[in-house]
Amino acid sequence: MFFGITFEKLLLIGVIAALLVGPERLPRYAEALARFTRRAGEYVRGAKDRMREEVGPEIDELDWRKLDPRQYDPRRIIRDALLDTTPSSGARTTTAATSAAAGAGVAGAAAAGASAASTGAKPSAPRQFSADDPPPYDREAT
Repeated sequence: MFFGITFEKLLLIGVIAALLVGPERLPRYAEALARFTRRAGEYVRGAKDRMREEVGPEIDELDWRKLDPRQYDPRRIIRDALLDTTPSSGARTTTAATSAAAGAGVAGAAAAGASAASTGAKPSAPRQFSADDPPPYDREAT
């Protein structure tokens, strides 16, 4: 069960409670427990019905196992995000900006980066610098 309470322990607690309550009051308490159990069941069914009314029929089609946060591995999510190679609408702009930056030097790299950022395109791969290239310089960041 839960909290380390087994069925045997619950049965023992019930027997002790019945002895403490006594035979005169036991039917009254049993009736109150039955009423409470019925009300709790009605409350749960009502909450389920209200949820179905408010959310709609798509709640029945929802796969709750896919939404379980325990299944997500942060390493896999980051790896998938970094290795995402899906072509976007600005893929040509990014490629053109990268080639323009390679030919134009540092000023061209800043301008190409600004144009790619303004179009919202993600660069497909980071530019590889050689030993002869000057280091990148961002005037807005310094």
